[in-house]
Amino acid sequence: MLFCQLGRAHSLREIIGGLRSCRGKLKHLGITAPNRSTLAYANGHRPWQLYETLFLQLLDRYRIQVGGKKKFRFKNKLVSLDSSTIDLCLSMFNWAHFRRAKGTIKLHLLLDHDGYLPSFAVITEGKVADVKIVPQFRFLPGTIVAYDRGYNDYELFGQWTTQGVFSSPE
Repeated sequence: MLFCQLGRAHSLREIIGGLRSCRGKLKHLGITAPNRSTLAYANGHRPWQLYETLFLQLLDRYRIQVGGKKKFRFKNKLVSLDSSTIDLCLSMFNWAHFRRAKGTIKLHLLLDHDGYLPSFAVITEGKVADVKIVPQFRFLPGTIVAYDRGYNDYELFGQWTTQGVFSSPE
């Protein structure tokens, strides 16, 4: 499933085709590309907690490997706030209506530049405006927040200023 996400594959056929094109590399790992029916069964029967556990284990391993290897460093903590729209199959996720024939969700991500890893994520329906999510994030005084224009809110900027948080539009 990680290959599917990174390769931006939209169907089981695309995933299987992509994996089969990497047959030599997979052979070195001791695996082969699964059949489409095998992948569909696994996708339908594996719990989401499996992927969460795998992600958290990889995240911990990465943090250990990256720790202390920074070449450039800000005096203050630097974070980036942005969102990405993820397309969904409307027939399977009928709650995710975005347009007449399109389903989406939106991933709002807070990226910590110490290690370049996400520190917080919120998943919403695709229609939710970016600025509506910002009140869920809390920043320590002195933090620099980089964001895009979807997060513009002058009342919020005033609150951050009184809290000692610096904001910088990208």
